[in-house]
Amino acid sequence: MRIVTLVSGGLDSTLIVKLAKDEGVDLYPLFIDYGQISRETELKSCKEALAAVGVNKFEVAELSGFGKLIKSGLTDPSLDIVQDAFTPGRNMLFLLIASAYAYQNNADAISIGLLHESTSLFPDQSSEFLEKAAELIEVIMGYKIRVLAPLREFIKSDVIELAKLKGITKTYSCHTGNLEPCGECIACKEFEMEV
Repeated sequence: MRIVTLVSGGLDSTLIVKLAKDEGVDLYPLFIDYGQISRETELKSCKEALAAVGVNKFEVAELSGFGKLIKSGLTDPSLDIVQDAFTPGRNMLFLLIASAYAYQNNADAISIGLLHESTSLFPDQSSEFLEKAAELIEVIMGYKIRVLAPLREFIKSDVIELAKLKGITKTYSCHTGNLEPCGECIACKEFEMEV
């Protein structure tokens, strides 16, 4: 099986890569530069975290113009990183680019690090979104590319526990891009959530 895995240097996407690698899947990791404030720190972490699980190559989709056009707390430092965190179209952009890359590599599936629906804050994190996106991708590409969310039944504490068991290190999960996580953004707060 061939899978394009969306990677960010964060805990969720690194765990997905590790689980797929352990299953012997042919991986095509893909980092999306959508103009996020944390781009440089994410890229550095992505390289280190993936190397730590035995994956030494990933591609970068340079789409920083998206963040210049679509302003949010994740792409524009003048906006609030929490209150303005929703970045319209971001996850659809990720899935579209991943599916086009999958098409180019004859991959069977794409994989995104969405967690349990109860933790979803935005419409593009829902099960309905994933189902509709998969349908649209099949229409656009002309053949079925599965849209996987391997951590869909997990909450963050489950991810943290499994990542520890798998020996995952060197990840970064803060939207600020600062070396020291802010503790305030949605990505940081996920580590404190209990469901």
